[in-house]
Amino acid sequence: MIDFKDRRFNREFILICVGWYLAYPLSYRNMKEIMAKLGVQVDDTSIYRCVQKFAPKLEAGFRRSGNKRPVGTSRQTDET
Repeated sequence: MIDFKDRRFNREFILICVGWYLAYPLSYRNMKEIMAKLGVQVDDTSIYRCVQKFAPKLEAGFRRSGNKRPVGTSRQTDET
C-alpha cells in the first residue's frame, strides 16, 4: 500500500497526475496547464516529484498484483 500521508495534494490528484504523465506523451508543464484548467494550482516541479516518488511504487504494485492472465488461448490462422 502506498502511503500518501503528509502530502500537500490529496491521493486522487497524485494518482491522476502520475497516471496521465505515464500514459500519455505529456511534459510536466503540459500537466501543469491541464491541472490549472481543472482548478488546481500546482508547480511542474511538484508533479515531477510525485512522478519520481510514486511511479515505481505503482509499477511494483501492478506487477505484484498477480492479475495477469493469458491474452489468447486459441490459435486460429487466416487463409492467406
